[in-house]
Amino acid sequence: MKLPRDGRRSQLLDTALEIVRERGADELTLGTLALRADVSRPIVYDHFSTRAGLLLALFQRLEDNYVKQLRQELSEMPGQPAAVADAIAAAYFGCLSNMGQEGPAIFAALQGSPDIALQQSRMLGEYVTIVALALQPFTPVSGDKLRLLCTGLLGAAEAIARELQAGKVTDTEARTVFVKLIVGSLRAA
Repeated sequence: MKLPRDGRRSQLLDTALEIVRERGADELTLGTLALRADVSRPIVYDHFSTRAGLLLALFQRLEDNYVKQLRQELSEMPGQPAAVADAIAAAYFGCLSNMGQEGPAIFAALQGSPDIALQQSRMLGEYVTIVALALQPFTPVSGDKLRLLCTGLLGAAEAIARELQAGKVTDTEARTVFVKLIVGSLRAA
């Protein structure tokens, strides 16, 4: 079936995520994707060029979903620090639980790729900007200092996420602690 380019790319990414979910990231190649999606290899190569390009596209999709969820959570929140902190935590840990094991598997498969560092840096910048704008009304700190605070909060969220993924804490515990860190940081600032 002939799909528009964007539709085909989306279908290929959906299929690639299924492969990672079922068989792991090591089993994902452009050839296995072509077979599973029932398309020719040139179609897959036209969209992604390399396996690393495919993995980066999957990683970008997961990150885009996270940003979308974060923006949605923040748009629906009341204007109080704890509510904003809870919206940030809900988006972060909600996205983490929605991505299952695919996210860490894709990220691990990309280790050593120079492109992943660039992608992570871009994502960090976007995350910090969104969170800083959401927290700005509740703190006298602004500009670079607020961005640094938000960068530290992201580092804390990543550490808590590792504990969550290892099964050492529950989602509720992770979210509660992250909210307390955000609110405490705002008070301390």
